Amino acid sequence: MNKLGLIIRREYLTRVRKKSFIIGTLLAPVGLLVYFLVIIYLTKYEGDAEARIAVKDEAGMLGIMPDERGIRYIPAPDKTLDELKQAVLDGQYNGVLQVPALRSLQQKSLTVYYYSDEKLAPERRQLIERRIAQKVRDFKIDSLKFDRASLENLETDVSIDPESIAQGGKDESKYTAGVGLLIGTVVAFIMFFMVMMYGQMVMRSVMEEKTNRIVEVMMSSVRPFELMLGKIIGAGAVGLTQVLAWVVLGGAVMFIVPLLVDFDPNAMQPAMGAGAAAIDPDEAQAEAFQLLNEINKQNWPMLIGAFVVFFLGGYFIYASLFAAIGSAMSDDYGEGQALVLPVTIPIVLAFYIVAFVGIRSPNSGLMVFASLFPLFSPIAMPFRMAFSPPLWQVILSLVIVVMSAFFFVWLAGRIYRVGILLYGKKVTLKEIGKWLFYR
Repeated sequence: MNKLGLIIRREYLTRVRKKSFIIGTLLAPVGLLVYFLVIIYLTKYEGDAEARIAVKDEAGMLGIMPDERGIRYIPAPDKTLDELKQAVLDGQYNGVLQVPALRSLQQKSLTVYYYSDEKLAPERRQLIERRIAQKVRDFKIDSLKFDRASLENLETDVSIDPESIAQGGKDESKYTAGVGLLIGTVVAFIMFFMVMMYGQMVMRSVMEEKTNRIVEVMMSSVRPFELMLGKIIGAGAVGLTQVLAWVVLGGAVMFIVPLLVDFDPNAMQPAMGAGAAAIDPDEAQAEAFQLLNEINKQNWPMLIGAFVVFFLGGYFIYASLFAAIGSAMSDDYGEGQALVLPVTIPIVLAFYIVAFVGIRSPNSGLMVFASLFPLFSPIAMPFRMAFSPPLWQVILSLVIVVMSAFFFVWLAGRIYRVGILLYGKKVTLKEIGKWLFYR
């Protein structure tokens, strides 16, 4: 046991002291901050040039059209279409918008014409279409002498508020399903990312020591199983250290972003459409409180505890398999890809099952199977837990994944003890299967 501790300590300290680890741990949150700032900047960027568009309204339906998102509408009722086209060629306008008259107030579609040699950007085209559609709608309402307030009262927002039938059932809100979906998706992605990244870290570590022949020296004083297990635990500790640092620094990034960016919800109105209602700050605040309340209602101790167990179980399962594959690989990493594929397929397939099936039906038969099958459950069951699956399924899945972790570590140890000292030979899956029965 003392030797195992030394191996874990060596594996951990060797990696956390590397400049690449320190730089990667510190730069990842900085990169996240830069990413958010760039995205926010791009969403607000309107371009350097303002588009001056002459509007030829043949029926006088549009009235005054306000400027929006880099588009300036200039009414030109007294000029002919040919004069406006020539003005575009002379550089006075970027384009001419010809709006023909309606044949009747019952007309449901209207084609407007835009004259310019410059291509109209897709976003500006949508803005113009929405703006004209709103103006034509207002023109029809006024022409038919409808009461605008009465028409607005016809609009009704409908939301479903789930209610439990059983006595003492869980009270849900319209945000329950969305919050569960968000939590489950984030957890599934984190599990997929961490298991894949740190599992392959173990494989690369094993390959490096095998290639450099360091393992031959270490094997003279320690058993192969202890060496493999020490590497798995040490790399896992490195991963947890990095994740903890990312959580702390990422939280700081999320705190800094609102301070650097002045976000106004009503500034998003032009992008949401010309006819969208202004956002009521009081209503938005009430919705935010309701959403936070739904997040607080989640059973976080159970979710976090189960996440830790499933992460450790999934990590030990896949890290042990990656360690076994690393021990069997030769110096040519490209030739060893055939050995890596059978290990990566289950975890990728589990992620796809969650992405395509779990999002639509988290308690379907396929999801129940995936949450119990040990190669899928480290990703599938944490996702389902946000949707309150039966307790017996959660307990059974936990037991299966823990027992499977012990089994796969033992299985990988039998492969590792043979493959780690095998050089200069291309190994196949069939031959690896024979190693399991070597004495």
